[in-house]
Amino acid sequence: MREALVAAAFELFLERGFEQTTIDDIVSLAGVGRRSFFRYFPAKEDVVFPDHERGLAEMTEFLESGTGEEDPVKHASDAARLVLRMYAEQPSFSVQRYRLTRKVPGLRAYELSVVWRYEHTLAHYLRGRFADRPDGALRADVIAAAVVSAHNHALRTWLRSGGESDWVAEVDAAMAFVTGTWSDRQAEAGPDGGAGADDVVVLVASRRAPLWRMVQGIESALGDAHRV
Repeated sequence: MREALVAAAFELFLERGFEQTTIDDIVSLAGVGRRSFFRYFPAKEDVVFPDHERGLAEMTEFLESGTGEEDPVKHASDAARLVLRMYAEQPSFSVQRYRLTRKVPGLRAYELSVVWRYEHTLAHYLRGRFADRPDGALRADVIAAAVVSAHNHALRTWLRSGGESDWVAEVDAAMAFVTGTWSDRQAEAGPDGGAGADDVVVLVASRRAPLWRMVQGIESALGDAHRV
């Protein structure tokens, strides 16, 4: 019944336009009554986003499944991957919805409210993980926003390709950027996973140079993350 309502709604949206389609039109095409529609969807806008409640539930469950030992930034990034995977499960539907929301300002506003719920869910998880840090709340909110922005960049790239591009590669690159920027463990491990094992620094200095100047040169070469 739920899927029949969604299919009927999108057939009419594409044929007539969102604003010109009524709930009565949708239930008539689906062959059900108005009561059946409202059993599944509180409003017409909700039929455009039938999968987001499931997406939010899966994200929350995934975040709560952590042991507390994992990298919180990576765990949040992996949670966002679930949402893009949800879109990729139905590429034609996702692309149609993307094109529809671009045309209807009200749907775009509704979509932004859904995005805020994802961000709020991620921020809540991260606040718990960073609770012992003085900047924990700020860090959590900023990282949550970064994860959502990176996810949306990957998603839009995939949708604009008509669902033809490699969504896995898109989201991998986006989330790698987030973890590389914000993860403490990423900074400690270095880009290749080792504690700077592949870094080779050759310092050329006068034999008469004081030790402090040599140390300063090494620090300058390695960056602030490797202060001696």
